[in-house]
Amino acid sequence: MSRDLYYKTKDEIELIRESSLLVAKTLGEIAKVIKPGITTLSLDKVAYEFINDNNAVPAFLNYNGFPNSLCISVNSQVVHGIPGKYEIKDGDIVSVDCGVVKNKFFGDSAYTFAVGEVKPEILNLLKTTKESLYKAIDFCVVGKRLGDIGDAVQTYCEEKGFSVVRELVGHGIGQSLHESPEVPNYGKRGSGLKLQEGLVIAIEPMINLGKKTIKQDNDGWTISTADNMPSAHFEHTVAIGKDKADILSSFEYVEKALEKK
Repeated sequence: MSRDLYYKTKDEIELIRESSLLVAKTLGEIAKVIKPGITTLSLDKVAYEFINDNNAVPAFLNYNGFPNSLCISVNSQVVHGIPGKYEIKDGDIVSVDCGVVKNKFFGDSAYTFAVGEVKPEILNLLKTTKESLYKAIDFCVVGKRLGDIGDAVQTYCEEKGFSVVRELVGHGIGQSLHESPEVPNYGKRGSGLKLQEGLVIAIEPMINLGKKTIKQDNDGWTISTADNMPSAHFEHTVAIGKDKADILSSFEYVEKALEKK
């Protein structure tokens, strides 16, 4: 991760928006086909083909050796799950994290799907995690601080009895997938970097039903909860605005596809 802060021009932000909206549309394609019985590798192939058909490159494929286009993390897997032969089951929750690079700029977003009949307490975890993302985005305006973003996620989720993963954070994004600054999902209001126009960040709450502790699986990538309780993950790419945050990615395509099912 570059240590230098890279503030984007308006034109560069539009290029990041273009990439981020392609990510959003890719997640919408996943929403159309995700169901019990489909393998996570099949979902990955849908994303790979869609991204390539739209003149872009999957950002995660071969990134530090990662073998696929999507990170797909099921149930107790938090992030960085490798698509494979696993068949999605009724009652699963499935985090799908997608990135693309187009015109040299990156977009990044994630959505956790509830497949079939999911337990109410797990649905509440998903709802809370997604809501906490938007609570954080409310602070993505000039003059606020990184600590305000982390505090917004942490306070909202912990008040509802959930726990916040500490070791994994959001990040700046632009001509690199991961740039400075790191964007934790916990923090102290009024602390940290002061936000300025031109800063583009990926905010991604990773929230656990049980304890906050995590472990790395033997594949060297997949991060799971230490207690094997479910975890949820939602992510948007956001530009800091003068008076209001500018969300460059979108869940619109996912939600339209899910409504039609």
